[in-house]
Amino acid sequence: MHQTTIKNTVRCTGIGLHGGKQVELVLRPAPEDTGILFALRSGSGTSFLSPKPRLVVDTGLATSLGNGHDHIATVEHLLAAIRGLGIDNIRIEVQGRELPIMDGSAASFVYLLNQAGLRRQNKARKVLAITKPLSFERDGKFVKAYPHEGFQVDYTIQFAHPLIGRQNLCLEVTPDVFATDIAKARTFGFLREVEYLHANGLALGGNLDNAVVLDEFGVLNSDGLRYSDEFVRHKLLDFVGDMAIMGLPLQGRFEVFASGHALNNSFLRYLEDNAAEYLEERTLALPEPAPSSAPAPAPAKQPVRGLSRQPAMA
Repeated sequence: MHQTTIKNTVRCTGIGLHGGKQVELVLRPAPEDTGILFALRSGSGTSFLSPKPRLVVDTGLATSLGNGHDHIATVEHLLAAIRGLGIDNIRIEVQGRELPIMDGSAASFVYLLNQAGLRRQNKARKVLAITKPLSFERDGKFVKAYPHEGFQVDYTIQFAHPLIGRQNLCLEVTPDVFATDIAKARTFGFLREVEYLHANGLALGGNLDNAVVLDEFGVLNSDGLRYSDEFVRHKLLDFVGDMAIMGLPLQGRFEVFASGHALNNSFLRYLEDNAAEYLEERTLALPEPAPSSAPAPAPAKQPVRGLSRQPAMA
C-alpha cells in the first residue's frame, strides 16, 4: 500500500527496434509522488516527459511518446515491467530516441529492476479506480472495464494463422504473476511484414533474437516458443505497459478483444476525457502499525481499600 521506488541506479545498453542503433538506458530512484519520469538526453541538454495519454504520438510498430520537441519510442515493455512489479516512482534516462528492444519481452527489464532492488517509501500509493462499467469499441475490437480491487486482465486475440488462431488468458496482475507468467513473452510478427518493413527502412533492429517471427505455417525461431500461448501473453504484456501511460496505476478489471497500441491509447484518451464519470483517484489505506512485542509492564501495587492492618496477636 506504500509507494515504491528502486533502491539503486542501474544501467544497460541495447539495440533500438526502429533505428537498429545502440541505446543507453539508466534507471534511477525517484522521490515520492514523482511517478514515471523520462529524462531524454541529447546534445542540446535534457528534457523531461511524464507519460500521459495525449503525449502518445505514434502507435504503429510500438508506443511512442512525444512533447513537440522530443520523443521516445518503444516504451511499452519497460513501462509494463515498472507497473507489473508495482513501482510507483522512477526516473528513466535515455540517450537516444527509443528504448532498447532487448529480447522483445519485458524479462530483461524485470531482471534490471530486480538488480536495482525495490524500496518502500513513506507515502501511501495513489491509484485511479474504475467506478462503473465502461465499454469502448472500434471495428469489432474492444476494451471493457469494470470496478475491481486490483488489476485483472481477460485478453483474447484472434489471428488467421494455424499456430495462433483464437487464444485467451485471464490473469490478476501482481508482481509475482507478471514476472512468472507475462514478462518473458516476446513480441511477434509475420515474415512478410518483417521483409516489407526492412525493405522500407523500418524496424531495422528487429530480428530473430528479439521477436517471434512466423511464416505461413510455423515459427522460424530455432528455440521455438517460451509458452504455448506466448502470443496472447505478449498482447497482455503490451496492455499492461500501455495502461501505465495513464500516469497513476489503474485499478479495475479489463476485458480485451483484439486490441493493439492504437486502440489501447484511444481507450485511455476516452477514459481521461470522461474521468468524472468513470474514474476516482484514491489513496490506499496504509496498514496499521504492528503492536509492540515487548511485554506490558506489571501494574504498580496499590493498597486494598476498605481493609486496615490489624495488630498482631500477642
